[in-house]
Amino acid sequence: MNRNALMIPPAPLLRTTGRFATLLALACALPAAWADSREMPASAMLPAYKQECAACHMAYPPGMLPASSWSRMMQGLDQHYGTDASLDAAMVRQISTWLAAHAGTYKRVREAPPQDRITQSAWFERKHRDVEPGVWKRAAVGSRANCMACHTRADQGDFDDDRVRIPK
Repeated sequence: MNRNALMIPPAPLLRTTGRFATLLALACALPAAWADSREMPASAMLPAYKQECAACHMAYPPGMLPASSWSRMMQGLDQHYGTDASLDAAMVRQISTWLAAHAGTYKRVREAPPQDRITQSAWFERKHRDVEPGVWKRAAVGSRANCMACHTRADQGDFDDDRVRIPK
């Protein structure tokens, strides 16, 4: 039978189209994969979130807390851990929507930690159980919330244990 009569594309075109479809599917799936992770590259974060939140502290990957914690946090920005971090209503809606869509949903973060603090979550306590209490008081560390002190690539979403450097 005549190949052109059936409009069947040549095999190389089918392979190229298949590869493109696979790459497109992977590209669409990556943001969803980051939603349930402590690791989210800064390049994948909402620019408004980075701009507003990282002005005072590291922009924590949204997968570190459940949506309920992020919701409460965004509703109480006038008293954000002792600071007035108020934003206009449109910005609150934009960031809240993004945080809810990328919040952690997996077993480790299903339950909101006390006071919605990442540093009081069960998974944080478990991951840092071998850190001596005095380490948190070192001037170069400052507090348990200062991820960048030991996780030198935390601002890039990299919390790999192999790259931890505890300051003296």
